[in-house]
Amino acid sequence: METIEISSCNTLVYVYNRLDYFGHPPQKESSMVPVKAVVAFEDGTVFVGRPFGSIKDETFGEIVFNTSMAGYQEIITDPSYKGQIVTMTYPLIGNYGVNDEDVESEKPQVEGLIVKELCDFPSNFRSTQSLDEYFKIHGIMGIQDVDTRAITRHVRMRGAMKGCISTGCDNIEALVRRIKDAPGLVGRDLLKEVTPDKEMEWNTEGSLRVAVLDCGVKYNILRHLEKRGCIVTRFPAETPAETILKFNPDGIFLSNGPGDPEGAPYVHKTVAALLGKLPIFGICLGQQMLGLAIGGKTYKLKFGHRGGNQPVKDLRTGKVSITSQNHGFCVDFDSIKAKGVEVTHINLNDQTVEGIESEKLKFFSVQFHPEAAPGPNDATYLFDKFVENMKMAKSSP
Repeated sequence: METIEISSCNTLVYVYNRLDYFGHPPQKESSMVPVKAVVAFEDGTVFVGRPFGSIKDETFGEIVFNTSMAGYQEIITDPSYKGQIVTMTYPLIGNYGVNDEDVESEKPQVEGLIVKELCDFPSNFRSTQSLDEYFKIHGIMGIQDVDTRAITRHVRMRGAMKGCISTGCDNIEALVRRIKDAPGLVGRDLLKEVTPDKEMEWNTEGSLRVAVLDCGVKYNILRHLEKRGCIVTRFPAETPAETILKFNPDGIFLSNGPGDPEGAPYVHKTVAALLGKLPIFGICLGQQMLGLAIGGKTYKLKFGHRGGNQPVKDLRTGKVSITSQNHGFCVDFDSIKAKGVEVTHINLNDQTVEGIESEKLKFFSVQFHPEAAPGPNDATYLFDKFVENMKMAKSSP
C-alpha cells in the first residue's frame, strides 16, 4: 500500500495497488480504470479506488462497517442503513449476484457501498443480475479496489463519522469541507424517508392481529410474523396511538429503523401511550423507542454493532446466542435503572444493553435482529414468545 502526503490540506491518501488476476502489474489507467473515485472522511482521511454502480459526482453518509461474510443484498436493502455508507469487511462482494427474493425492503437503502473487490461475473442459480447492474438501476454509488481493512481500522479507532464517495475529487480540501457541512445522524429524523406514507396490509389471514409501527421494518420480520399465523398491518411512523388501537390489534410490533431515535420524538410519544394496553415486541430501534418512552435515554456508540457474529447473553438463562446486528445507538443502562424494567440481555463484547422487559407494561424488546437476514437463527424463538404473549392476553378476561 502506497501512502501519499498531500501537504496542502494535511490529508492522507491511501492508494491500494492491486495486481491483476495473473499477478502482473495493472494495465494503464485509460484501459483498466476509466474513472477514479475516493472515499473521504470528515477528518481528512482519503482512500482512492474505482467506482461502480451509478457513476455520479458524490454521495454522502456516515461511514460504517459490517463484518458479515454473506448477505450483502439483505444489508443493502435494510432500511436501518438509510443515511449510511457501508464498508463490507469480507473481501469479495457480489459473487452470487442479486435476486428478487433476498430483499429486506422495496429498494436499496444504503447511501453507498465500499468493497475491496467486486465480482463482475456472479454465479448462482437464483441470480438475475450483477450487483453493479443493480446499483446502476437504483442510482446507488459504490467504490471498489480500496483497502477495506484500513478503512475498518480507521472507523474502529476514530469512530463512525461523516464521509463521502466521490468521482469529482480534484480538490480534496473542498470535498472535506462539503462533508463537514453535510448533515450527520445525531438529532436527525431519517424515519420519514423509510416509513410508508399510508397504512399497508402485509398479510390478511391468521388468528392474531399485529399492528406494526413501521419505522423502516425489514421484510423478514414481517415474514416471521406471517409464518406464525399473524394478520399483519403496517402503520406509518407518525401514526398516533389512538389510530393504532382502532385497528383492534392483539399485539403491537415496534420495528427497526435508521438513525437517532431521539430525532423522532413523535414515535416514543406514541409508544408511551401504548404501554400497558397490549403486548408489545420491539426490535433494534423499537427497543430504543421503548427506552425513551419509559423516560430513559439513548446514546451513540463509537462505531456501532454491525454484522452476523455478535455474542449476546440472556441474563435469565445464561445462554449465549450469536446474533445479527445493525445499530449505532443504544439504550443507556443507567437511565433505566429506576424505571421498573428488567435488563434481560447484554452484549458480551462491550456489555451494552441488548434486551429489556416489563411485565407490568406488557413489553419486551431486543437490540439485535432475531429475524437474521443475514445472520444466524439463534434468536427466532423471540417471535414465538411474542405470539404466546398475545394468545395469553387474548384469552385473559
